[in-house]
Amino acid sequence: MDCRVSEKVRRVKPFMVMEVLERAQQMEAQGISVVHLEVGEPDFDTPEVITEAGKAALDSGDTHYTHSMGKVELRAAIARHYKKTYGVEVSPDRIIVTSGTSPAIFMTFCALLEPGDEVIVSDPHYACYPNFIRFAGGVPRFVPVHEDDGFQYTPRAIREAVTDRTRAIFINSPANPMGTLLSPDRMEEIAGLGPVVVSDEIYHGLVYEGREHSILEFSDNAFVLNGFSKAYAMTGWRLGYVIAPEGYVRGIQCVHQNFFISAASMAQAAGVAALESAADDVAAMREVYDKRRRYMIRRLKGMGFGIATEPTGAFYVFANAKKFSADSYKLAFDILENARVGVTPGVDFGKNGEGYIRFSYANSLENIEEGMNRLEHYLTGL
Repeated sequence: MDCRVSEKVRRVKPFMVMEVLERAQQMEAQGISVVHLEVGEPDFDTPEVITEAGKAALDSGDTHYTHSMGKVELRAAIARHYKKTYGVEVSPDRIIVTSGTSPAIFMTFCALLEPGDEVIVSDPHYACYPNFIRFAGGVPRFVPVHEDDGFQYTPRAIREAVTDRTRAIFINSPANPMGTLLSPDRMEEIAGLGPVVVSDEIYHGLVYEGREHSILEFSDNAFVLNGFSKAYAMTGWRLGYVIAPEGYVRGIQCVHQNFFISAASMAQAAGVAALESAADDVAAMREVYDKRRRYMIRRLKGMGFGIATEPTGAFYVFANAKKFSADSYKLAFDILENARVGVTPGVDFGKNGEGYIRFSYANSLENIEEGMNRLEHYLTGL
């Protein structure tokens, strides 16, 4: 059998957090207790008001294909959400509902990029971003962001990285893995640099100090990527969307029709309920996350991890571990094997993430406390 794998697939690097998780699951299958601080998935169940809407859709036979751009009711609800939250007018005709945010990222770069076109990406960055760009034929061009500057882009560094092949600037605020926010002043300056801005806003709704801003507050020359997985604890529902400039909508719709058809109808019904009726549930989850965040930061600092800028969004702490090891991959797996705590190596998020460890506080405070105790015991033995 000829099992030659295509070059574009061979270039897709392993997702290290999944490598850690899968090894942790092997250990658990052997009866070993592991505290999971590696995975960026809410530990909460989906709020009842959302699940009831999904059940009602199933009970009413709402189990068929929808319009390829998504249900009109959901697109209208998303438009109202952006008006209420950010004060921006978005036509529902610019919104394409997708099966999670990942297809939205994929289709955005399919629409934007010709072979060899460049996309500015921060370093560190969400591990999968470069793979999306390369798979669409583009070239990620990395701009380092630094701990002592809150892991924020500097517009000057972006300007210096822009070439005649630059098609887009990719931003993510609140950011994975750093948990930090891009200031509105810098967002506005980035929006004015020329290239289209692609803004991943999936962690909006999970901000504990200050507030998040949408790129649409500063420019219409932008794509917004968002979804329901994080703030609404709906990872398994696979529901996201892209808000695109008008000239790109038809092209993205055609790609969606061909490759994905439509997002699940019952999930879309649940999405309407999330936007219209789950604000109190989100606020309650956010309050719990904030308590975990404060506890984890205090414990990690007490162990000697560096946290020059405390994270104020998402559910991650990106801690400087260079005091303990310069090899974050080796350190993460050593922590897993010997402390029985799952963490993510910083190098998964780019060259500039080496020497850091990402901790997720999307777990119960009881489990986080146990994980911190195990980690502290492990570090005393180094």
